[in-house]
Amino acid sequence: MYQAHFGLREAPFGLTPDTSFFFNGPQSQKALNTLLVAARNGEGFIKITGEVGTGKTFLCRKFMQSLGPDFVTAYIPNPNLPPRSLILALAEDLDVLLEKDIEQHQLLHAINLRLLNLAAQGKRVLLCLDEAQAIPVDSLEALRLLTNLETEKRKLLQIVLFGQPELDVKLALPEIRQLAQRITFHYHLGPLSRDDVDFYVAHRLRVAGFDGARLFSRGGVRKLYQASGGIPRLINIMAHKALMVAYGEGRQQVSGRHVALAASDTLASKPRFWQAPWRRPWPWLAGAGVLAAASAVSWTLLNR
Repeated sequence: MYQAHFGLREAPFGLTPDTSFFFNGPQSQKALNTLLVAARNGEGFIKITGEVGTGKTFLCRKFMQSLGPDFVTAYIPNPNLPPRSLILALAEDLDVLLEKDIEQHQLLHAINLRLLNLAAQGKRVLLCLDEAQAIPVDSLEALRLLTNLETEKRKLLQIVLFGQPELDVKLALPEIRQLAQRITFHYHLGPLSRDDVDFYVAHRLRVAGFDGARLFSRGGVRKLYQASGGIPRLINIMAHKALMVAYGEGRQQVSGRHVALAASDTLASKPRFWQAPWRRPWPWLAGAGVLAAASAVSWTLLNR
């Protein structure tokens, strides 16, 4: 809607994990480097944690994309599954042919044969589990047993856990202490700093096609950081709405006032931004010629 107005090829602040928008900030780059080094060293378990909205899924997609052709990856976005279902999901991703109602020992044998075959081809197999804090304890134990599969030289299966901090609480349980001891590489994703937010916004705008000097004013970036706490998902939501506000007013730059309006319409923003003169969200929607903006607002609210 506002792309042409600001000279953009595409919307710069979408919520889908489009790896072309990956931001090589200090934290995300360190996390990616940690993953790549651990994967190439053949470690059994790797762990990445972070609060909601800090970019764990984004990082996971970028990581899998960055692996070379000698890696075969499996990805399970929702691992809240009992042990057998989780192992079946792994088998499906690895293209293991299974008979109907296969017995458990036959299932494990088929996966082992597939892993050995891939190892003979010089391939490393890596399983990425998103939202890992939701994995049941007995399923975590089943994963640990799978990493026992190995040749004389290396593990046949590596596992990367991406989860919220609750994952650390689960891993501290005595019954899965053996798994916790096998996590040799880990990294925690935190929020972006004030300076990082400025670079992050400029980076996404540049990828989306903006070639001007500064689309978000310094005051706009400052309020965006304050209202989001540096959480990338909240930055995206509020930056998208702030662009709509500026577009609705016919402005060519996003100001702090525009960001404050966007924050007042975002439930997860910091409460201090819900104050006059911006208590009533989207006052400009009453004007003529902004029906398209209203439609975009509805889309944002339905998809956040």
